[in-house]
Amino acid sequence: MLKVAVLLSIGRHPASGRPRRAPLDARALELALRLPGAEIHAVHAGDPAEPVLRDYLGMGLDRLTVLEIPAGSDPVPALVAHLKALSPDLILAGRCAEGGEDSGMLPYLVAQGLGAALLPDVADLSAGEGTATLTQALPRGRRRQAEARFPLVVSVHPAAPEPRQSAFARARRGLVEAVAASAPQDGFIGECEIRPWRPRPKRLRLAAGGSALERLKAATETKSGQGQVLVRPTADEAARAIYEYLVEQRVIGTS
Repeated sequence: MLKVAVLLSIGRHPASGRPRRAPLDARALELALRLPGAEIHAVHAGDPAEPVLRDYLGMGLDRLTVLEIPAGSDPVPALVAHLKALSPDLILAGRCAEGGEDSGMLPYLVAQGLGAALLPDVADLSAGEGTATLTQALPRGRRRQAEARFPLVVSVHPAAPEPRQSAFARARRGLVEAVAASAPQDGFIGECEIRPWRPRPKRLRLAAGGSALERLKAATETKSGQGQVLVRPTADEAARAIYEYLVEQRVIGTS
């Protein structure tokens, strides 16, 4: 029987900041649930009392294992130790979390700790005898087929299938199993200031000279269709066009 481990994290809604299922981890779990006859082990490193974890149970899991580690700890050593004892054939995780460092390095560090191969940005997969056939998402909508042997770590791309809805009754029936684990403090996170991301305002290019009306026009007027196309100009024509542009932009003066 194929043994699959899915690494799950707590997401954060981009608008409200409220905890939620991490979208990419939910897609990873969806891929695992689509594997026929697979033995699925869901693993989370953090607080077992987090209510959002039950949303994963509502997708169809009977049990979710939580490696209980303090906040601000590095989850990689605990995950690697647990996965070594579990010895799964396939490990699935989202390519990037929505909390903490958001570096996307966790699947790589887990693969390094286990000595397993890693294939990133997977949008679909199927499992055979000792191997997996995977569809890798590439830029501009392209796809690439790959085949890899177990054990294998896979990071899931946003193009993977949408996760199913979480059923309330099944989420209540599922079991969250807390397992004590030791984890070192994450020194990098301890030195960082974590705050919500906000878009930074763009600075306007204002003309330094001229009247107040001219400066207001430069700040608010949308100009289009300006400029000229020179086809095979002479050296004098090209130099004159460059000079006029620099004067217009007030890079140089006319005097």
